[in-house]
Amino acid sequence: MPPTLPGSVDASNKFEDLSGVDITLYKNPYDALIEACQNDPSLIQSRYETHRSTRNGQQKEKLLAPDFSGLIIDPILQKLQHPSLEPGFQDPRHCLVFWARPPAHIRELARRVQQKLSAIASNLWLMPLERMHLTALEITHSLTDPEIHSIVDAIGPEAIAAITDYTYTHRARLINPMVSYDGAALALSFLPTSPLPSSSPSDPNFTYHHLRRDLYNLASRTGVSVDSRYVVPSSHITLARFLVQDDHDSPEKMKAFLDGVDSLNSWLQEMYWPSDGNDRVPEGDWIVGEEKGLDCREGQLWYGGGRTVRLGKGFEREQ
Repeated sequence: MPPTLPGSVDASNKFEDLSGVDITLYKNPYDALIEACQNDPSLIQSRYETHRSTRNGQQKEKLLAPDFSGLIIDPILQKLQHPSLEPGFQDPRHCLVFWARPPAHIRELARRVQQKLSAIASNLWLMPLERMHLTALEITHSLTDPEIHSIVDAIGPEAIAAITDYTYTHRARLINPMVSYDGAALALSFLPTSPLPSSSPSDPNFTYHHLRRDLYNLASRTGVSVDSRYVVPSSHITLARFLVQDDHDSPEKMKAFLDGVDSLNSWLQEMYWPSDGNDRVPEGDWIVGEEKGLDCREGQLWYGGGRTVRLGKGFEREQ
């Protein structure tokens, strides 16, 4: 397992699986949830919802606790945003991932949510829209540039092409956007669901969790070690990070902020979740691989940067 840098956000912000599934007995950790849910998309969706709602509840309790000591400020992002703090500083963490890029309508939704978040916390660092991503598979992180290059070579161009093009024929669908948060950041999270009938799926039970499982298998077959930081049941794109305490430096400010997030989530549910017998709200419905296939990305990509090794084949949006 790659190291966690002292002082980094990962050193103090742990990701725990709150779905109730034990992955430790499985060679492929994504098989655990699929087996526990008997390959049922509705049960998989329920576990993802359990994870995100439980985590939001836990984080809210922590942030409002009398002994709350402050937000988790990212020191590396601070240095990158304010070069005068340490002139010449470069993020030492090089990574290798396969990202899903949100299509135009999801980026527009993210922009609207960022705008609403900025209205209740003006000092947030916002992820640029062109850098937004959903991490479908993280191969490794926090290594050196030469180490990452050697892993890219070990995977090889044929396997990278197969992985990045995989979503062209295996279309996983995400719905029900909601703002998830902790003491370090805020994200737009989604829930997996079954494919649209119009996509003529070869597997009508195929979900985003199945996609993560398959990508893990494809990468593992090359002989490289898949050293992801977390494999929790979450599908999210980072919206913002905390860089200062100012907006939240009193219990009253924190409560007002979290009340604002709750109101934002109510708005998302009303506007972008299926209801009244409708099975789809197109503006909040994301089929992974729309517009672009998976993006094999290497380098200093913690905040959406890095270099594309290969971009997979995308498809037009399904109506």
